[in-house]
Amino acid sequence: MPNTLADFNARDPASAEEELLACCASRVFARAVASRRPYQDLARLTAAADSTVRGLSWPDVLEALSAHPRIGERGDGDGREASWSRQEQSGVEDGLRAALAEGNRVYEDRFGHVYLICATGLTGAQMLGRLRERLANDERTERETVRDELAKITTLRMAKLVGEAGR
Repeated sequence: MPNTLADFNARDPASAEEELLACCASRVFARAVASRRPYQDLARLTAAADSTVRGLSWPDVLEALSAHPRIGERGDGDGREASWSRQEQSGVEDGLRAALAEGNRVYEDRFGHVYLICATGLTGAQMLGRLRERLANDERTERETVRDELAKITTLRMAKLVGEAGR
């Protein structure tokens, strides 16, 4: 795993793409961001990631969503993405898991994909409240919201990837 931007920039294309998939599980995203290396700083890397996420086709967004566990469920596995997901969802209180599970079911029935929210810094109650609010969205509005949330998550994960989270 690269732990600096220089390490990431020095990776061969296939390795860089593999690392990027932990940030956003769209192959189109990984290929596009890797192909623009080298990045001079974190700001340029995250700007490239943000614009790439926002430009993904809806099937590519769905590919990225397939790697995200439901809010309130722990990410399985020992991989980096599962670990990051567990950290990001650390605000979910055990008492809310049943309500979130029901909310996830209703959301998935309505929109056909997992409910995605940038959970970092949010409590379980805040995530549940936003889920309920978003159920009133039409399809177009919700797709825009999903892209926004995916971009936020990806940007945070990019900083973690290159060891600059929290700097």
